Amino acid sequence: MTGWLLRRLGQALLVVLLMTVIVFIGLHAIGNPVDILIGDDMNQAERAAAIARLGLDQPLWRQYLSFLEGAVQGQLGKSFVYQEDAIRLILQRLPATMELAVGALLIAVVIGVPLGLFAGMKPSHPVSRALMASSIVGFSLPAFWVALMFIMVFSVQLGWLPASGRGATRELFGIQWSWLTLDGLQHMILPAVNLALFKISLVLRLTRAGVREVLPQDYVKFARAKGLSPTRVVLVHVLRNTLIPLVTVLGLELGSTIAYAVVTETIFAWPGAGKLILDSINSLDRPVVVAYLMVVVVIFVTLNLVVDLLYRLLDPRVRLEGAR
Repeated sequence: MTGWLLRRLGQALLVVLLMTVIVFIGLHAIGNPVDILIGDDMNQAERAAAIARLGLDQPLWRQYLSFLEGAVQGQLGKSFVYQEDAIRLILQRLPATMELAVGALLIAVVIGVPLGLFAGMKPSHPVSRALMASSIVGFSLPAFWVALMFIMVFSVQLGWLPASGRGATRELFGIQWSWLTLDGLQHMILPAVNLALFKISLVLRLTRAGVREVLPQDYVKFARAKGLSPTRVVLVHVLRNTLIPLVTVLGLELGSTIAYAVVTETIFAWPGAGKLILDSINSLDRPVVVAYLMVVVVIFVTLNLVVDLLYRLLDPRVRLEGAR
């Protein structure tokens, strides 16, 4: 177990290092922030001084080495626009994005898994057919259009839920969270449900496919022959084995939601990291963009490692292969 974990950590560090190279070179190829950040009214001497102050007068390889040196110390550069540490800006906004992503994932699991179990256990039932047909709608509808419809119906016409903002927050472990207050929860509902619609359809279909694959297996037939209750057969034998492929997808979906919630955050004016990165891209604020992408890479790598650990807990075959 220790050797396997060390190998996985080594692979994760290699991935992060490789991504730093790709991101750093890619960002330096798409544009020059000097054209946006420095006004045209500056003379040549003032322009050169501003470029030197931002560290953009150095060759690319030296800028990259300086970035790596700072990254080892936990410093990913200072924002050109906000004049603050880029990593601090990201970490200030990230909790808002994470609570949206986790909320959307919880909604998808709570709704999608039971519906998928029902559709898998009774595939010919009219409700199951309706669920599978409606899941296609969940895949097809664009998130921005659904968000606008949510605002129009539930905020403008009915007045049930707020249309924008994060609402009141409460501090826990030094971080402000919306879900700890009633007002914050009300502000979370629409953006979280908007993010969850695609995931509900995905979880429903994956769960149904897993159930249909597991039901004919010998261990399920043996459990029924032993006289176990249908509930125990479904929860212990069917659902557990269905969760094995589902865990991988949910882990990656959580990372994707954290990384790409920018559309939902923009429409609902949710002050998360997605809105920050959009503004930073528009202003070519390289340190913030690099810091955000590095945080996203670390999140994906960490989630992938957690998924592998859960795999080993859920599937004994993986533990046996890892022990060889």
